[in-house]
Amino acid sequence: MSFKTTFWIRFSIFNLMLVALLGLLMRYKILFEFPLLDQKSLQHSHSHFAFAGWVTHTLMTLLIAFLQKHDTLHKIALKKYNLILIGNLICSYVMLISFIIQGYGAISITFSTLSIFISYWFTYVFFKDCKQLEKSSVAIKWFKAALFFNVISSLGTFALAYMMATKNIHQNEYLASIYYYLHFQYNGWFFFACMGLLLDFLKVTNSSNRIYSQSFILLFWSCIAGYFLSTLWLDLPLWIYSITAISAVVQVIVWYLLLKTIVKENKTIFVNLPEYLKYLIVFISLALSVKFLLQLGSTVPAISELAFGFRPIVIAYLHLILLAIISLFLLFYVYANDFVAINKKTILGLILFSLGVIFNEVVLGIQGVASLSYTLIPFINESLFGIAILLYASILWTTFYSKKR
Repeated sequence: MSFKTTFWIRFSIFNLMLVALLGLLMRYKILFEFPLLDQKSLQHSHSHFAFAGWVTHTLMTLLIAFLQKHDTLHKIALKKYNLILIGNLICSYVMLISFIIQGYGAISITFSTLSIFISYWFTYVFFKDCKQLEKSSVAIKWFKAALFFNVISSLGTFALAYMMATKNIHQNEYLASIYYYLHFQYNGWFFFACMGLLLDFLKVTNSSNRIYSQSFILLFWSCIAGYFLSTLWLDLPLWIYSITAISAVVQVIVWYLLLKTIVKENKTIFVNLPEYLKYLIVFISLALSVKFLLQLGSTVPAISELAFGFRPIVIAYLHLILLAIISLFLLFYVYANDFVAINKKTILGLILFSLGVIFNEVVLGIQGVASLSYTLIPFINESLFGIAILLYASILWTTFYSKKR
């Protein structure tokens, strides 16, 4: 019995389409009346389902496929992993609907909590099953770190739940808890898992260039210190601010050296990729470089105050990571490994989706810069609504024409 990666990945692409649909509905409500749906509830549904139903489901599936590729997936573990994926999907779909209907209510809170415990279960089983690969695969370190960050990110969620249950909510602690969760999801669980997948795709081993092991150590510790990049609006002690600034500098330098090494040592692999995949990986690399540079820029107090003070800038940054880096990389990896069949129609859908991501970032960036001087840009919301239509239509097209391998 083998793990049916293609079967589970088809759920991933379908779920990404649902994420885009929720984004489209949110943009629609900004321009037009739609009293049946509450904007805040839509936002909660959109974010929770994007994290659990799209990114986490896909990463879990690809990590299981990694074990299968290395012949360490036995029959008993396979049953557990299938149950984990089923449980995570059930929680995701219930959250999708319940958050729309009731916002933070009994059902949505229950199933969002259950999804956290399912992620704990996955972490335990995966750690147990990957022990025999620790000496041969560099990727294992990145996967373990990713799951570690996923587990500790839940502390932010529990802190929020405690505040709401006790009705003892302070603005600074509330925001710090939200950013704690987001930081260790985006920069921990998502980023480290994707890096592990990339290094495994490039067949990097422990005998390869030392930069891979060294960069892991530096990025791991700088990720922990980097949490405070999200809380620079607090009155931080000088020593914490100094460590935070150093972590931002370290990440830029390490990413530059790592990217340079990856490109230099894997030219043959990249040259042999289809043109549309070359385009995707170049775009993702540029987006990730911009992300690290923006983090470094945020250590300047004046820039930090402006960035956190204007919602469009925060939204643009979060979408840069989730769409331009994580989502496009997962699509790249899925199609580069032939988990889902590719054809001219799905290629068209992927290219249009990536263009939608670019347009979205550009327009949000313009809106963010304009908001600094409180300048209103004509038809900005109409433009974002049009881009949301493009994102939804392109991934719907890709979903429809993605056929079994």
